[in-house]
Amino acid sequence: MYRTLQDFLTDWEYESAMTLKVFEHINDESLSLKSYDDVRSMARLCWHITETLKEMPGHAGLNIEGVADDQHPASIAAIIDTYTRSSASIVKELTVHWSDVQLTDMVNMYGEDWAKGTVLSVLVRHQSHHRGQLTILMRQAGLQVPGVYGPSKEEWAGMGMNPME
Repeated sequence: MYRTLQDFLTDWEYESAMTLKVFEHINDESLSLKSYDDVRSMARLCWHITETLKEMPGHAGLNIEGVADDQHPASIAAIIDTYTRSSASIVKELTVHWSDVQLTDMVNMYGEDWAKGTVLSVLVRHQSHHRGQLTILMRQAGLQVPGVYGPSKEEWAGMGMNPME
């Protein structure tokens, strides 16, 4: 749980940049790809990450710019645009409407009571979780996977190092 807005904002700056970094390695042709019939496609997974930026903070009382809609765009550029606007809106809305003291205030989230600081923690973890799923689909599709919390296999190789050691 976050106890200060600045702690969240610092994490969010990095986490949202890494999500965009992953999105930027996806092409429109790969958006429809998925591993199995009963799992999300890359497009649906990217869109789920994106639409949650409006949906989850919205349940906690913030008015975030974005889309809470299951119908994903046909292009990664449109997904990136919506994600970028929603991410910036989170930062703006938090700095205007919430304070450090309010992070312990309880809000009803999905039938449970969560502290506002927990909402922010879950938002980051939710995004990281689905971003990890997305990188697996990217690898299966033959796309280059960028490093997020360290170099990817391709980035290690680019540095002249064996990524499998």
